[in-house]
Amino acid sequence: MAKKSYYAPTIERKVAGAPGKFATSVPSYQDNIDEIPIKALIENYGSPLFVFSEKSIRWKFKEAQRAFSLHYPNVKFGWSYKTNYLQAICATFHQEGAWAEVVSGMEYERARLLGIPGKKIIFNGPSKTKNDLLKAVSEEATINIDHLDELFLLEEISVELGKKPRVGVRVNMDTGIYPQWSRFGFNYENREAYRAVQRIVTGNKLELIGLHTHIGTFILEPNAYYIAAAKLLNLAGYIETDFGITLQFIDLGGGIASNNTLCEQYLPGDIASPNIEQYAEAIGKAFNESPFCRKNQPTLFLESGRALIDEAGYLVSSVIGKKTLVDGQKALILDAGVNILYTSNWYKHKFTPAQPITGTIENTVIYGPLCMNIDVMRHGIRFPDLKIGDAVIISPVGAYNVTQWMQFITYRPNVVLITVNGDVEIIREKETLKDILHKEKLPKHLNLS
Repeated sequence: MAKKSYYAPTIERKVAGAPGKFATSVPSYQDNIDEIPIKALIENYGSPLFVFSEKSIRWKFKEAQRAFSLHYPNVKFGWSYKTNYLQAICATFHQEGAWAEVVSGMEYERARLLGIPGKKIIFNGPSKTKNDLLKAVSEEATINIDHLDELFLLEEISVELGKKPRVGVRVNMDTGIYPQWSRFGFNYENREAYRAVQRIVTGNKLELIGLHTHIGTFILEPNAYYIAAAKLLNLAGYIETDFGITLQFIDLGGGIASNNTLCEQYLPGDIASPNIEQYAEAIGKAFNESPFCRKNQPTLFLESGRALIDEAGYLVSSVIGKKTLVDGQKALILDAGVNILYTSNWYKHKFTPAQPITGTIENTVIYGPLCMNIDVMRHGIRFPDLKIGDAVIISPVGAYNVTQWMQFITYRPNVVLITVNGDVEIIREKETLKDILHKEKLPKHLNLS
């Protein structure tokens, strides 16, 4: 018989379950994702492992499209590449009808590689290079101008190519959300945005077709979008009256919250975050009240990323160590750290055991595997006493992690997609040492072999 592991005895407070309205509740566990057992996923693809649900992605997109279309019929979505630019994820949204919304030349190239034509790409961001803009203008992408230097550069390109770039003006404004994102675009309140329009009209080298804004990130107040939409539509009305230009689109950007929980929040995100219908109602109200909108029916563009993908993503991890800290708290060490779960810096992610729960529920700190003191996934969470090798599901993690993750100390893991047919497909392979060294060069005098 194998010798049992020894753990030092401690005094523990017994917790049968959290009190509810009618009785106590037993902490839950989740042993599958879309009916694929977690055990099988780990056996076939390793741990840690990112898992995406195609069914959830398509359902969430259809839900958002239905909600906004009910309030305003002429609506289109641009998939936010920076939120998650894995090809399989982007292609899924494009199959559902989304355009591409990109903020760099790299993201623009990714969209074109997938076969998205320039006419269905919205190019945002403050750092578009001349080469980026030459390509975007020649392919008739929509370019939302961020600052005057970019406006002047586009005028130069217009002369160089003999072609009028299709542009919008990015506008920042006070919507009651603070701090205000004033570093992007032209200000509404001090008429800087109006003067930018004047300059475009005077130069006569650009085709002004719309207005754009992005008021912030993880916006929990739908009324802020009502204010933003009302201000852009008001400006569109002035542009039509003063310059005879009827804009084709009003782009309200992204920033809609998912059901994640911010670190400073008391209530969990699935309670605190508004649902997609509340955002749609606020925006639809502004559009339906606008005289400009009733007359011209401009396209409403939305560039939501987080709200469409976050809940479709999971990170499966395994327990590799456990200990008792000096303050008496329990600690679990997982094989996934903050280098691949970047959003743990601002979210209190949900941690769910992936097997039936035994033992007691205790205050627990959850660490990652990195040899860095900052590698803390969650502080002070009530969690069961898991064993080495037990699995944990971390969610929602679909937004920003596979674009902001870092190759640091450990290899980045496999990423799989559970298809609508129930198949599991690798959509990004686990890194190897060859991948990491591929771009490195070792000078001859330092070669030790």
